[in-house]
Amino acid sequence: MINYISKPFKWFFKLEAASGLVLLFAAIIALFVSNSDLADLYFATLNKYLFIGINNFGLKLSVLHWINDALMAIFFFFVTLEIKREFLQGELSSLKQAMLPIIGAVGGMLVPALIYIFINYKTPITLNGWAIPSATDIAFSIGILSLLGSRVPISLKVFLTALAIIDDLGAIIIIAFFYTGDLSIKYLLLILLTFILLLILNRLNIKKFFPYLILGLLLWFFTHESGIHATIAGVLLAAVIPHRKNEHDFSLLIRLEHGISPYVAYFIMPLFAFANAGVSLQGLSLNSLLAPVPLGILLGLFVGKQIGVFVFSFASIKLGLATLPTKSNWISFYAVGILTGIGFTMSLFVGNLAFVDNMEYMDGVKIGVLSGSLLSTVVGYALLWIGSRKKVDVQKI
Repeated sequence: MINYISKPFKWFFKLEAASGLVLLFAAIIALFVSNSDLADLYFATLNKYLFIGINNFGLKLSVLHWINDALMAIFFFFVTLEIKREFLQGELSSLKQAMLPIIGAVGGMLVPALIYIFINYKTPITLNGWAIPSATDIAFSIGILSLLGSRVPISLKVFLTALAIIDDLGAIIIIAFFYTGDLSIKYLLLILLTFILLLILNRLNIKKFFPYLILGLLLWFFTHESGIHATIAGVLLAAVIPHRKNEHDFSLLIRLEHGISPYVAYFIMPLFAFANAGVSLQGLSLNSLLAPVPLGILLGLFVGKQIGVFVFSFASIKLGLATLPTKSNWISFYAVGILTGIGFTMSLFVGNLAFVDNMEYMDGVKIGVLSGSLLSTVVGYALLWIGSRKKVDVQKI
């Protein structure tokens, strides 16, 4: 009986698109709840403060901050593990393999940022959100691509995955350098000391995670208190997790990546989406969408992403620096460029950092991110479906 009931759930979670669909479902619930009689409870719960620690040693943060600062540190830990593995022995391990997604990612970050800056250059406060449309939601974009199954060549899935990973690497760099508060020298020195101890564990090739975990928790606390965004601790911890090429599936990095993947996909990211996608639609009008912040994000995601990714990639292919993914055509390739405009959770995350001191702009951020991501999803999927039914001669373009 239990097996009979659980069978459809097991089938669902084996789907490549499952994590993207769960994210979508979480965002829809958040929008519904934030525009219902439960709205006050929803926002009050997110703003409720929780103390986690022992006696006087610990932190008291709002539920929203625990999600955005602590749980998202685990997400960035996971993403950095992916990036590290790809650079060591995956799709990014050789320059030739990595060239197309690297160049495409540069265009996909640069053009949306320029569009946002062009629309917001007259208002210095809103200009701080320039990086919001530069982000790509890995789980959602790959989930949408996977809905077409075998009709989409593996090479396109690899390209989108690699591009999204590089995109996230760009987001990590942006967070570290542009969205950092006042720095504490004391805690910066403690971060350095902790990181040195982690490097020693790496050099000794310690394969037990427990010592990394203890030092990682301290690293997160020191990073949070230092003024650097706490998620950077996840990046630093992942960077020192040992991985030797000859270990294959037995390395600590691979075991951690596989172990936490379902928790990130089906708990952390949906919870983040639920906590951050809620926005009141009361009084929403066309004028609301035409305000500089949501308009800059909308155009950056939907227009800037596809133009940036395609133009930069097209130029690199024509210059002989890279090649078009095998068994794909230009229509499908352009459609994948549109899908990179699904900023969703990553754009919401960057938005929270950009306007941490000006939260009155967050409703505009959410409207811009959700509308831009929705347009990119619908148009990208439709064009991808068309491209999967047509064979286009690459040489004619």
